[in-house]
Amino acid sequence: MPITVIIPARLASTRFPEKVLASATGKPLVQHVAEAAARCKVAARVVVATDHQRVVDALRPFGTPCVMTRVDHPNGTSRLAEAAAILGLKDDEVIVNAQGDEPEMAGEVIDAAADALLTTAGAEVGTVATAITSAADFGDRNIVKVVLGTGGRALYFSRAPIPHDRDGVGLVTPLRHIGVYAYRVGFLSRYVAMAATPLERTEQLEQLRVLEHGHTIGVRLCATAQQGIDTPEQYAAFVARYRG
Repeated sequence: MPITVIIPARLASTRFPEKVLASATGKPLVQHVAEAAARCKVAARVVVATDHQRVVDALRPFGTPCVMTRVDHPNGTSRLAEAAAILGLKDDEVIVNAQGDEPEMAGEVIDAAADALLTTAGAEVGTVATAITSAADFGDRNIVKVVLGTGGRALYFSRAPIPHDRDGVGLVTPLRHIGVYAYRVGFLSRYVAMAATPLERTEQLEQLRVLEHGHTIGVRLCATAQQGIDTPEQYAAFVARYRG
């Protein structure tokens, strides 16, 4: 089955204006993401979904395919659904949503998200998690955690430190959620039509809408240290690593 990786790339950004076009490395940030995504095994193609012609123009020298989407999408998932419609993808085709600000994403993460969708019983969404080994990360409200049930199904996502090890028995390794998602196109269309839910609004986590409406999210574990770039300081650190 052909799998398409779509990278939503909105030009506006509050904490780091126009970060997807930051080019201190000689390439726009989102181009680094596209190249990282292309290293996965499962994708037949990688496409950037943007809301501004400047992004299209910046990626043209690299030959990166783009689709233009509306400016007024409430979130990246909504932009993803419009991009899938523009590309004419069929309901049973699989797309993977890679975040446009993760230039050091491993191709294995995309492969793992697709595998979680395709091999978890009843899954409508596939995503990825990695072990948390730092107490600071476990307590950080900016790092999303996930708790799994049997068969690799997500039970809950939270910004809070979960699960709480009341007696200190150490039976469960805490997991950080990696924000890469795989969907079948037909479910994605249904998802964006679902009403927002109380837990989603409380935690400000879109994936909780899937769980609250009774659907299954499959999760695969994948060792990765990737983090999104939200600030100029984080981008500067990436540039330093890139230059070696």
